[in-house]
Amino acid sequence: MSSMKDVNPRVLGIRDPVSLQSLAARITEQIAQGEQKPFQRVIDVSCGDPHRAGMPPLSFARQVLAVCLYPELLKESSFPVDVRQRAEKLLGACNGGSVGSYSASSCGIPQIQKSVAEFITRRDGGVASDPEDIIFSSGSQKTLKLVLHLLSSGQGPTQTGLLTPLPCPHTLPMLLDEVGVKLVPYQLLEERGWAIDLEELHRALKAARRHCEPRAIYISNPGNPTGHVQDLKTIEEVIRFAASERLVLLVEEVYQDSVFGQDKKFLSYKKVLFEMGASFSESVEMVSFHSISAGTMGECGLRGGYMEVINMDLLVKNFLTSMQGPSSPPVLPQLALEIMVNPPSPGDASYEVFTQEILQKVETLAQNAQRACEFLNAVPGMSCQPAMGGVFLYPRLHLPAEIIQEAQRSGLRADVLYCKKLLEEEGVCLGPGSENGHDDENYHIRLCISAPTAVLEDVLKRLRSFHLWIQDRHH
Repeated sequence: MSSMKDVNPRVLGIRDPVSLQSLAARITEQIAQGEQKPFQRVIDVSCGDPHRAGMPPLSFARQVLAVCLYPELLKESSFPVDVRQRAEKLLGACNGGSVGSYSASSCGIPQIQKSVAEFITRRDGGVASDPEDIIFSSGSQKTLKLVLHLLSSGQGPTQTGLLTPLPCPHTLPMLLDEVGVKLVPYQLLEERGWAIDLEELHRALKAARRHCEPRAIYISNPGNPTGHVQDLKTIEEVIRFAASERLVLLVEEVYQDSVFGQDKKFLSYKKVLFEMGASFSESVEMVSFHSISAGTMGECGLRGGYMEVINMDLLVKNFLTSMQGPSSPPVLPQLALEIMVNPPSPGDASYEVFTQEILQKVETLAQNAQRACEFLNAVPGMSCQPAMGGVFLYPRLHLPAEIIQEAQRSGLRADVLYCKKLLEEEGVCLGPGSENGHDDENYHIRLCISAPTAVLEDVLKRLRSFHLWIQDRHH
């Protein structure tokens, strides 16, 4: 391509990324080369990447994957016996007994589809899951993209619209631009802990139908980045809304194992759907998404996820699986998924260590969420709703008029300028709320709390120091 005019217009229309992580990498390189900074290292807690922040991986998962990658370790008696048995079983499910082979089908490895379906059935108290409805891909974003490609059509008033919560996951707005689907915002209620409001859904849908064709609604539960956990009444209301308006339900449930709010528990949309009776369970089209990147597994770099498709036309479902092309989903992430949905059982050699590690992760997350929320609410010019699940806090910033004006002069959003200055002055990389779809003057920042307690304390200390400096400087 000789110039920008040769580039696909849809690609040119994708909103610009904020690129703070590129700046963080550049500052880290400068420190490594001996450049003096007011801090010794950059801490990036802008996205849900617990290993980057210093959280340890699960021993059982890494041991099994190590043996799968190098089967000579099957002879190594220092590994627990259940690790070697699981690795042997997983290798037996791979073509040629090797992780280097292609998957047996474009959906994934059949034995692992079966494991995932069994996990879902257990999770939902016996509501059956069909292995044929499970489709693997390289991360929940990739599976969502496949579905959005199916839904995407039209232009102008006929363009496909997706009802999208604000705030939404920070990767979603760019993904919608890429596939040509219009973001139709519905506002979550901050004063009610970022709850969904049925009246707001109806308002958003009615407003959207003037300029596009809404065909689906996106739900994040537990909420990313809000930490809100939906109750039974809310889920039933959303399902009835989707049914009456003939919308496909796209439900991201990647933090389902990370609910820590008092008296809160995760309810899957599928379980509720099937408990509402045949008039709903046999008609509402739904796709749910899960991932090895999120929650206690936290294996972001392995890029593995699955979707379960419910009430989708068989021909459409077959087309969906064929959209992955002649290549099949990568094998190693599927093995990690199997470990996630089928952990060690009581009596297994690895059970005690695995249980302790999970308990430690969830306790750290719960303590971090409470500590950080209380801390942020004590900082002048900040307010934060408590999180009940997930790995983020999403505090609101009350910024001086001068910094908003400076941002306008710089051609930046005020929250982006704030995060950029915080990174340059204190070495902390947070996510600006505008990445999560917020474009009004209610400024927010995104903070991942899935980090060792000492790391989070360091982040909070630097953040308070910077925020007070900003406030003092402009008063």
